[in-house]
Amino acid sequence: MERIAEWLHEKNPGLDGPIAHDEDLIEARLIDSMDFLEFIDLLEELSGSTIDLQEVTIDDFRTLGRVQERFLSAAAG
Repeated sequence: MERIAEWLHEKNPGLDGPIAHDEDLIEARLIDSMDFLEFIDLLEELSGSTIDLQEVTIDDFRTLGRVQERFLSAAAG
């Protein structure tokens, strides 16, 4: 999760402090449509697997907690 937080801070230079596990990344505009595909690439790199966009919803990317649960936990398949 540290690399994801670093990436979010790189994309949002005005962002100070940690990002809450349950903060809505989309509503807070920490991820926008221009950065979304890059974010998916990062998640694929970190998880070691391809993300099939037919099998996910926007809610899977909404919070750090959900991202971790959906893509980075041992159960993510």
